Amino acid sequence: MEHLVYLEQTGESIWAPAEHVKRVRHYFALDHHLPAILQTFPEDPVIKVAVEFGRGLRIIRQPPWECLATFLTSPLKQVRQIQAISHSIRKRFGRRLRHGEFEAFSYPRPEQLAEVRLEELLECKLGFRARNLLGTAKMVASGEIDLEALRNLSADEARGALCELPGVGEKIANCVLLFAYERLDAVPIDVWIGRVLNEVYFAGRAKVPLRELKSFSANYFGIYAGYAQQYLFHHWRLTYRRRG
Repeated sequence: MEHLVYLEQTGESIWAPAEHVKRVRHYFALDHHLPAILQTFPEDPVIKVAVEFGRGLRIIRQPPWECLATFLTSPLKQVRQIQAISHSIRKRFGRRLRHGEFEAFSYPRPEQLAEVRLEELLECKLGFRARNLLGTAKMVASGEIDLEALRNLSADEARGALCELPGVGEKIANCVLLFAYERLDAVPIDVWIGRVLNEVYFAGRAKVPLRELKSFSANYFGIYAGYAQQYLFHHWRLTYRRRG
């Protein structure tokens, strides 16, 4: 069921209508006990600064299809471009939602996108990503892959299944595992995380293999490596230009 919910934040408190409190708590992962999660991080000045910079940051529980589809539109795009593409897809193919004077559009279900012509998707400025999104929508809509069933698989099995989809490699698969399936040990290695790892933890070395970066992250940051990755990503991306 799609909902448009009005929220208000004051300091660290969020107000939501009583009938939506449970849904809001679940979506924003307000039940994640951040102090306990942060205590598992290594004694490391870099991660300490990142945690302070992004204090209160949580990894939300996105619906699997919306999460997967959004990451399929992300390769070689900046955040603002991904947002613009997502808004274009929602407005053109999604359902209009209203709450008083507020209006938004839901992300179209795979069954809806599966019926869209490639040319229509291309008009949303997807480029080569349009074919991958459309192909994946058709596989999900037909039942060739059951996104809900992936919850019952091991992380490796779920990652392998996701990588069978058009346009999905290990990085996107790990993003989906982290943000949609709550596999909090998953570490997507993107440009920013690769930069952090190379400049801080592998300083002086050139061309550290991706395999080594992944192994280091999993072992060094532990069972909540996905959370550590997100704090590092947020801090590094927003402050990197100041360092230059």
